[in-house]
Amino acid sequence: MSKIAFLGLGNMGLGMATNLVQNGHTVTGFDPSPAATEKAALHGIGSATSVADAAAAAAVIITMLPSGKHVLDVYADLVPVATPGSLFLDCSTIDVADARAAAQLAVDAGHRAVDAPVSGGTVAADGGTLTFMVGGPADAVDQASSLLDAMGSRIVRCGDSGAGQAVKICNNMILGISMIAVSEAFALGAKLGLTDQALFDVSSTASGQCWALTTNCPVPGPVPTSPANRDYAGGFASALMLKDLRLAQAAATDNGVDTTLGRRATELYEQFVAQDGPGRDFSAIVTAIRAGALDPDTQLS
Repeated sequence: MSKIAFLGLGNMGLGMATNLVQNGHTVTGFDPSPAATEKAALHGIGSATSVADAAAAAAVIITMLPSGKHVLDVYADLVPVATPGSLFLDCSTIDVADARAAAQLAVDAGHRAVDAPVSGGTVAADGGTLTFMVGGPADAVDQASSLLDAMGSRIVRCGDSGAGQAVKICNNMILGISMIAVSEAFALGAKLGLTDQALFDVSSTASGQCWALTTNCPVPGPVPTSPANRDYAGGFASALMLKDLRLAQAAATDNGVDTTLGRRATELYEQFVAQDGPGRDFSAIVTAIRAGALDPDTQLS
């Protein structure tokens, strides 16, 4: 079993670190929020006063942080002083370039590095059923696999360093675009006299079928487990969708790829988050579309 430093004990990190403890690993955590640290202690996670304190003598350093800057700052502090040959495992969702830069910092200092952003939300984090999209050398991914197995149910190696982040932002660009398309279809269908159920019954088994329709349906009723039936509480927050869309646009700009629909989806989610707040599930954008509350001429800020 491994001695692990877990940095970032928020809604996702807490469940992930708890599953590591339940699988026999020794976990010392750090989070700038005292409340998060206190809550983690109730789950058998040791507490540290700093990132350096958490990482002392740890063989594995796992990060679950808000941005690439946070990850790079932590790596800059810890890479020079970490136990030789440590495994740096970043589960944050960050820019591909930042992921590759962080991995290079670790590798240049003689460590191993893997990027492994997640899909599944807090329910999967708590239940140990996350999907990990993994980037890194095969031997480093093999070393990380037992830890990822403790936190998730599906692990896909997507390529070398940064590949996990690349898959995550490309997938979520598809998801953001498709949710807008599904929402627009329901708005149009209602104006044409269709019930939501009638449109769902046809589209869910026809060529319009997609995850945004059949699993995360944006209107109440057709899919009882979707957030639409809970006033869009829980699920994948709109602010997080906007974050991933922005990361995809940054990558597209850096690599000279014209993602017209991705850019438009980002513009619409920027408006929606500004109007509605960041907390509701990203499918709640249907409420703004139906109300005609989004400006079609607004461009990225």
